[in-house]
Amino acid sequence: MLICPQCEFENPDANKFCQKCGASLSHKVCPQCSAEVPVNDQNCHNCGAETGTMWRAIIGIGEEQQQKTELSTSFVLSGSYLDKEQRYQVLEVLSTEKNEVSARVLDCQPYQVSPIEAILAHQQQGVVASTVEGAGIPSLAKAYMVLQSQKYPQIPQIHDAWQDGDVQILLIEDRSHWEPLLNLWRKETTSSLEIIHWFAQMTQLWALLEPVSCQDSLLKLENLCLDEDQTIALQRLYVKPANEDSAIAVKAETAEEDDITLPLLGQPANVQALGQVWHALFRESQRTQFGSIIQILGDLEQGKIQTIAQLRSRLQAVATELEATTNPDFQPMEEQQTNTPTFLQLDDVEDTSSRGDDAPTVVLSVQLSSLEDAGRTDVGRQRNHNEDYFGIETKVEKVELPRNRTLQAHGLYILCDGMGGHAGGEVASELAVSTLRQYFQQSWTNNQLPTEDNIREAVYLANGAIYEQNQQEARSGVGRMGTTLVMLLIQNNQAAVAHVGDSRLYRVTRKQGLEQVTVDHEVGQREINRGVEESIAYARPDAYQLTQALGPRDETAINPDVEFFEINEDTLLVLASDGLSDNNLVETNWQTHLLPLLSSSANLEQGVTQLIDLANQYNGHDNITAIVVRAKVRPNLGDNS
Repeated sequence: MLICPQCEFENPDANKFCQKCGASLSHKVCPQCSAEVPVNDQNCHNCGAETGTMWRAIIGIGEEQQQKTELSTSFVLSGSYLDKEQRYQVLEVLSTEKNEVSARVLDCQPYQVSPIEAILAHQQQGVVASTVEGAGIPSLAKAYMVLQSQKYPQIPQIHDAWQDGDVQILLIEDRSHWEPLLNLWRKETTSSLEIIHWFAQMTQLWALLEPVSCQDSLLKLENLCLDEDQTIALQRLYVKPANEDSAIAVKAETAEEDDITLPLLGQPANVQALGQVWHALFRESQRTQFGSIIQILGDLEQGKIQTIAQLRSRLQAVATELEATTNPDFQPMEEQQTNTPTFLQLDDVEDTSSRGDDAPTVVLSVQLSSLEDAGRTDVGRQRNHNEDYFGIETKVEKVELPRNRTLQAHGLYILCDGMGGHAGGEVASELAVSTLRQYFQQSWTNNQLPTEDNIREAVYLANGAIYEQNQQEARSGVGRMGTTLVMLLIQNNQAAVAHVGDSRLYRVTRKQGLEQVTVDHEVGQREINRGVEESIAYARPDAYQLTQALGPRDETAINPDVEFFEINEDTLLVLASDGLSDNNLVETNWQTHLLPLLSSSANLEQGVTQLIDLANQYNGHDNITAIVVRAKVRPNLGDNS
């Protein structure tokens, strides 16, 4: 079957266009020049940009096949195909080893579901391993499938795998273009806190990899890379066979020297192996080991640190010490009360080798590294005028020095959904946005978020402006104009949201997924708050009637909700009118239409357009407005080096 790249509808293999949305299944749009390119072409014929879907192939050779081929590069030729169906074409051979070839391949049928993808799509976490055993899937694929079923982005995505006699073929995400860890380690701007941050990530990855016997993946420097957020990730997994000699090599590729091998004296991979890797990183980067880290490396070498939990605890102590030196305002965890620190941008994993030990997570404060946004409004498919209105006002100041980078950001995002008919609803929504913008232009002039009282005052002023116009025009009953409001304020990594009515703020993070931050002001929700069952509350004919809005009545009739929160991990914030949020559209489609927008490489303008198109397809009965804000953070590493 072919999965449509636009709506994910399942189509027969012979289809040229999606049966549901009409999208092409044979061509894709070049991201550089927008030309239509066949899906099986590697490059755009117009501008030369790479448009094909690439995978990294790992071909494992059994002993019998090794004797026949001696694993020469002629076994995998550039331009040849890995499969009889001629779907996967070899572009280049990346490496050859004793029993393995690695190659970069082009997927000539990228919209076709592979058997591995089908298994992962239908299996629940925890049962993938048993499926692998009985499905004829190569052993090379097992660890990838188990870890991917648990959604760890540090592990390359597996796409396909099969066995042909004594040959195992595995296709995984191609990360050959990702930045090697060693490159950034060598930079003078890399601080001691940043190094501690990476050490802590490696301990968490170790605990993740140990149950599937893949710790060796951390012991090869060329296998360690960084994603766009400078989080450690792996190029691939190395599974340690049960009969393999237990000596482990730590290798570093350099332009000046041959590979470096650090034997671990025949011992199985354990926490001391990480110390060997860290020694190699310092040696290869020609950086000087510093302070407390010298003691940690010495204790690892002497066996005084035996578990990942103990190592994490030591790293936490070093991080706290460096934070206190670098950041004068830093407070240790036990002293922090209102300011919640960030946790390393890696899902917590259970350290099965040290149950019962206290295994702290290294905690660092964060700072905003980028703030981007996009907004759009659309009349919808059934209305003849648009009563929605929005406003975006941002100010970003960036300072970058050789050893220090700071960013001061200030963002105001307002979305209003008007009511009151033509020359009513659109007037109310625009008046609310202009009143709020004017208020904050005059009162929000420092680098602190406005207080709750200030935010409430602004909302009351917007309500008063609309109310006075209703009074002046002698509007009455349903003729009185009004509007909903959802407003987001961001100052660095601090945020506040205020809302009246049923326009919403959603938050998306990799750890927590989708969260609805605001709670609608409508009759059904009011009844739920009073203890009524949801099914009963929303069975009322007036369930979706608003309980409050800006403008129809004076300020005594409204009580805006105001909430403050911190942005402690990369976050996507979405302001939505009910034309987008109706019928659980966001809840149903967030993984396909919002989660990818967390990536810095994703175009927010295109993402908002796709949201509007989706809402028109399913919720075209109303006006549709969306504002998407992408806030990315990094550890507050100061200028310590």
